[in-house]
Amino acid sequence: MPYDALLLYSFGGPNKPEDVVPFLRNVTAGKGIPDSRLEEVGEHYYGFGGKSPINEQNLALQAALEGELAARGIDLPVVWGNRNWEPYTRDAVEQLKEMGVQRAVALVTSAYSSYSGCRQYREDLAVTLDGLGDLGPEGSRSVQFDKVRSYFNHPGFAQANIDAVVDGYRALAEKDGAELAAEARLVFVTHSIPDTMEAASAVSGATYSQQHLDLAAVVAAEVSTVLGHPVEWTLAYCSRSGPPSQPWLEPDVNDHLGELAESGVRSVVISPIGFISDHMEVAYDLDTEAIATAAELGLAAVRAGTVSTRAPFVSGLVDLVLERAALARGDEIVQQTVGTLPAYRSVCRPGCCRRRDGEDSGVPALCSEALNS
Repeated sequence: MPYDALLLYSFGGPNKPEDVVPFLRNVTAGKGIPDSRLEEVGEHYYGFGGKSPINEQNLALQAALEGELAARGIDLPVVWGNRNWEPYTRDAVEQLKEMGVQRAVALVTSAYSSYSGCRQYREDLAVTLDGLGDLGPEGSRSVQFDKVRSYFNHPGFAQANIDAVVDGYRALAEKDGAELAAEARLVFVTHSIPDTMEAASAVSGATYSQQHLDLAAVVAAEVSTVLGHPVEWTLAYCSRSGPPSQPWLEPDVNDHLGELAESGVRSVVISPIGFISDHMEVAYDLDTEAIATAAELGLAAVRAGTVSTRAPFVSGLVDLVLERAALARGDEIVQQTVGTLPAYRSVCRPGCCRRRDGEDSGVPALCSEALNS
């Protein structure tokens, strides 16, 4: 109580070649990008048969969540919806309405607080409800929505990343020998965002990059303990887009690998700490491009896994759902975290996570103190 359903809320991706350009039109809506350019961008997808791995991974996570809830004796249906492809947000909302759901809790498949990882989902949900005639001055007239807090510093997410990185070091030792594995630099990687979006993310308590750095320090320290030797680490970025004149977070992972090689580093473990599953940014930007760059530079390299459906992550997500339910009931609880940053808010502050620092988008966002903030 008080929730009737859990909304697993994700980005979405194409399922076949014919989906690629329509999907990219959805992603870039309002930016005036011609289809010819989208065809070029879509080459990443065409190289994988026109199919993004994200949809199957969301289905696997949905099944894992259902299994964990059932194992705990919790009867809470899990409905899946996407911002940019089938099943769309509208499909999920209509399914919830048909089920008679009155109050749902949304779990976004992004662990960090920023416009693209939090507010954009809340805006999309509000716009969808408005299109259905269900949005009133105080929120939804049909299904009421709450959300799980940003969970980058939840122990379950941290532990699943720790386990994945340890597995990565062991895989590197098996592939290239214990000596190279022992000295390997740990390179954490996340999706880059524009500098102005980075600045805007500070309203939530710490910037997007600071959130990653805080978690990375925890993961690296625990990995060092498990492996029995110090692990040096850095944070790099991937998947930059937009015009070259617009500053984005750097360094790019490929440039960073070059810098490491020049400094004498001989081996790396690449950890996609900014992603929860092996979707296209991981499959192409890391497994294809970054691993190829490492090979060209003579670096021994392994890409560590994402948290995916690892048991600590799935269990932690259910803990977060129960935490949110307790907060909704008004119970006094202790919110579990790792690192130096506090637990993030499940009801967002006014002006939280805007696209650009100091600029109001004019789009309402659910799960905030004021719908139009």
